[in-house]
Amino acid sequence: MLEFKHPEYPVLIVDDEDNALESFEISLNSCGIENIVLCQDSRKVLPLLKSQKFEIVLLDLTMPYITGEELLPLIVQDYPDTPVIVITGDIEVEMAVKCMQVGAFDYMVKPVEEKRLISGVKRGIERNRLQRENMNLRHQFLYGKLTHPQAFSHIITQNSTMSSILKYIEVIATSPEPILLTGETGVGKELIARAVHQVSKRKGNFVPVNVAGVDDTIFSDTLFGHLKGAFTDAHQTRKGLIEQASAGTLFLDEIGDLSHSSQVKLLRLLQEHEYFPIGSDIPRHSDAHIIASTNRDIEQLLESGAFRKDLYYRLDVHHVHIPPLREHKDDIVLLVDHFLGEAANCYGKKKPTPPPELFILMENYSSPVM
Repeated sequence: MLEFKHPEYPVLIVDDEDNALESFEISLNSCGIENIVLCQDSRKVLPLLKSQKFEIVLLDLTMPYITGEELLPLIVQDYPDTPVIVITGDIEVEMAVKCMQVGAFDYMVKPVEEKRLISGVKRGIERNRLQRENMNLRHQFLYGKLTHPQAFSHIITQNSTMSSILKYIEVIATSPEPILLTGETGVGKELIARAVHQVSKRKGNFVPVNVAGVDDTIFSDTLFGHLKGAFTDAHQTRKGLIEQASAGTLFLDEIGDLSHSSQVKLLRLLQEHEYFPIGSDIPRHSDAHIIASTNRDIEQLLESGAFRKDLYYRLDVHHVHIPPLREHKDDIVLLVDHFLGEAANCYGKKKPTPPPELFILMENYSSPVM
């Protein structure tokens, strides 16, 4: 299995000091930013940028051979989509203003506080993600074709609204941010979640779990696992589903039924990308992509206090509402033909031809799952 590292493109750290490179790398690794390229020789920066795409550049100003002050305008001019964070021991305001005017994304003074470093790099990564999503959305809606139609082959539709939803899903599939799927029972939320996983570049497994009616203890054990001896019947260490979904996708179905205690634990996982197996006081890092779904009215849950607002805002970075069949009845003909074909294959029979009246009856039939 290929290793999936975050972010999609590497962070380039340029500094002539070994200690600085090591310190920056450790700080970024601690928050899950592991796709990093270190460069100690400033002469190699431009060839590196020419050879591959980078998410962001951390650039020291004072270096031998070519200074960061000389490199900055060249990078900004030739690679405007790559944010540059200038890092220097110079505390002069004049220099900071000059760098920002040239086009630096941020300016940090050594010794850089870890939280400040992580926050700046995350902002740069987030800016790039939003720009790529906007560009992809524009392309999808201009040209109107799915780039990965095979991922949606199990979703039978010819409806324009559904097609727009699938295009949007294809755009957000590579985003590391959570996705919230809403819609009534039977609309195909898990099919959509599987399509997201297939379109994404994640190499890990798709791991689905229905959390409806699960109490807090079972939720914690199922998701986070436990250590040997953590409780009476814990005869051996058990990996949780979040670990099984490493470098892949964890699909949490019926998230609206989670208890408040479980919601708090899920919130921490989303905020910090960390979790604690039962019996452990050492946090473990998670790089699993979280997709959650519910068939309940999320606005009503928020209003009643049954669902935490902070958790909702963390999950709702990308919100996809899947309409019931009664709102795209032009798909009924396609669906009938598809299921008749499946049934005929299953029983080794010739596919029957339904009478035209069947479709009129179905379009006017009031069903709770339609």
